[in-house]
Amino acid sequence: MRRSEIQSLGSAIKDYLKESKFDGKIAEIDAVNLWESIIGKQIARATSSIYIKDGTLHVHLKSSIVRNELFMMRNDIIRVMNQQVGRSVVKAIILH
Repeated sequence: MRRSEIQSLGSAIKDYLKESKFDGKIAEIDAVNLWESIIGKQIARATSSIYIKDGTLHVHLKSSIVRNELFMMRNDIIRVMNQQVGRSVVKAIILH
């Protein structure tokens, strides 16, 4: 039996992830992993927890000063994060 379409393993995995809707969750994980590179090490040290739920980035912070700084930068953070991930993953940010 011959296959008319030969696919690499990487593209087969990508197709499977798209079909099973895991690619969105992987993009969210990529966005969370980019946090330190986007905001810098100093601010990342003040972050105690970060996760994405329903398109909202939840960031738990240890410092109210950092919280105020990030509040003013939240639109830029959303733009850069989505740009680096390559899709619209984060729609809003909640700072705790």
